[in-house]
Amino acid sequence: MDATEFRRRGKEMVDFIADYMENIEQRQVYPDVEPGYLRCLIPQEAPEDPDTYDDVVKDIERVIMPGVTHWHSPYFYAYFPTASSYPAMLADMLSGAIGCIGFSWAASPACTELETVMLDWLGKMLNLPEDFIAGTTGKGGGVIQGSASEATLVALLAARRRKVQLILADQPERTEAEIISKLVAYTSDQAHSSVERAGLIGGMRMRKVPTDEKFAIGGEALRRIIEEDKKAGLIPSFFCATLGTTPSCAFDHITELGPICNAENMWMHIDAAYAGSSFICPEFRPLLDGIEFADSFNFNPHKWLLVNFDCSTMWVKRRSDLIGAFKMDPVYLKHDHQESGLVTDYRHWQIPLGRRFRSLKMWFVFRMYGVKGLQDYIRQHVRLAKEFENMVRNDPRFEISADVVLGLVCFRLKGSNELNETLLKRLNSARRIHLVPCQLAGNFVLRFAVCARTTESRHVKVAWHHIRELASELLLEQGH
Repeated sequence: MDATEFRRRGKEMVDFIADYMENIEQRQVYPDVEPGYLRCLIPQEAPEDPDTYDDVVKDIERVIMPGVTHWHSPYFYAYFPTASSYPAMLADMLSGAIGCIGFSWAASPACTELETVMLDWLGKMLNLPEDFIAGTTGKGGGVIQGSASEATLVALLAARRRKVQLILADQPERTEAEIISKLVAYTSDQAHSSVERAGLIGGMRMRKVPTDEKFAIGGEALRRIIEEDKKAGLIPSFFCATLGTTPSCAFDHITELGPICNAENMWMHIDAAYAGSSFICPEFRPLLDGIEFADSFNFNPHKWLLVNFDCSTMWVKRRSDLIGAFKMDPVYLKHDHQESGLVTDYRHWQIPLGRRFRSLKMWFVFRMYGVKGLQDYIRQHVRLAKEFENMVRNDPRFEISADVVLGLVCFRLKGSNELNETLLKRLNSARRIHLVPCQLAGNFVLRFAVCARTTESRHVKVAWHHIRELASELLLEQGH
């Protein structure tokens, strides 16, 4: 394919994508295929001679689309949103064309510098404390990670190194291995499984702190478990608070938890993967009160801020904590400006070495939507969730299982877990809408998350009508 054909085919692909997005609600939201469906549709080996581009495009509908879960359908209400916007798609095209591997400033100065500035822009949109803003002289700053899972792991590894270094400075006779064996981390029993996984990878035991009736951690619960561990000779080192838990979008009480972490010299990381986007709205910013106590903070613009995956933004108060944990400087990666203090090499802030030019997506989206446009988008999703909540509350057969704060509604039929499991199975088998469940206080609960950029009130009403219909059929069968 030469440049002339690329121009033509590129325009055709943009048309294909635009048609897909415009007509996505006409597609079945959840695929009706069995595991292994794809292997029999394509050859077992790559072609010796090239196929034509037309042949490849024909196979998109034949091979790929039957197995696609349409996350951007207005009838997709599972998990949490994954962001999508046309400006971000265009920026991704440009990133792919530039094709730099931005592991250092010298590898592509614009890749590094735009990321630093975009993280400052976004930090200011969130009204983060100045400690987290890089500016030109700050000691903190932001970085794009691939996912919140990566950010949590990076924070835990940095916390581990910092704690080991502090202890060795005071007790040089101890060994690093012996100290690490006694380190302990904490998180909510509602936290995402990736937090526990970070402990497994980082070799740090993870204690789950019980939550209150709102599914959030309070200060007393954390203090109690820390004291137990200290008496057992363990060393509290890391705490991951969650703002907007995956099951119910609950918010840990970080104004209570932060001072405890600071007093114990524990690293406090805040995971706000979904909810963080909402903090650009003044009415939701109080949910972030207490951020001043944190060592690191992360959320995913690729969930709810119209920046396509992957783009997980992480800020630290002291970037030296990250760089100290990950810095490796072979001669082939060194450059003349790395010790100047004017630039950062993001390879020292993350687990991988290579990195894409992801900040282009932020730059395009922030400029083409503006802060007001992004705020309007967040508020629309919250309004739709409230609309759904009101419809659920008006049907006496259903109940709301957790406070509706943002764009997630947790609800269930009044009755047994088996009844609700059957309802969810029938909903997903019908494939008109797609939901996933959670467990709250021993109850099987259905989650309704407003996800797609194009979701409107009419889609929510259709979804609720469908849920009520299937619930009526189920209850009739069971004699209710």
